[in-house]
Amino acid sequence: MSKNEFVCDCNIIHKDVVEDTLNKMADEELLNKLAEFFKIVGDTTRVKILYALDKNELCVCDIANVVGMSKSSVSHQLSALRKSGIVKGKKVGKEVFYTLDDEHVKQVFEVGIEHIEHKIKK
Repeated sequence: MSKNEFVCDCNIIHKDVVEDTLNKMADEELLNKLAEFFKIVGDTTRVKILYALDKNELCVCDIANVVGMSKSSVSHQLSALRKSGIVKGKKVGKEVFYTLDDEHVKQVFEVGIEHIEHKIKK
């Protein structure tokens, strides 16, 4: 048996812990929205865009140059990110400048980066 293989031979349900956990569980709507958030973020192209926006406020042309994609492709990805409330745009004249939507998105993104960097260093 390998170190990472776990076996549970018991048939005991720890009722108090199960009930406590069930009482603390979020409702289905919240869990579905959380899963959707991670699904939207779980795309390498979008992660590159988010990484760029974590560093600077950028217009579509700037983002396209940073991530090496067409403006059309970047606009398509930004649309999905905007609809999900992950990025927002601010119109200045004819240009729209994009940023991460709020501090929560920034924190989630940066904590994810920290986690991966920590795992790489191990």
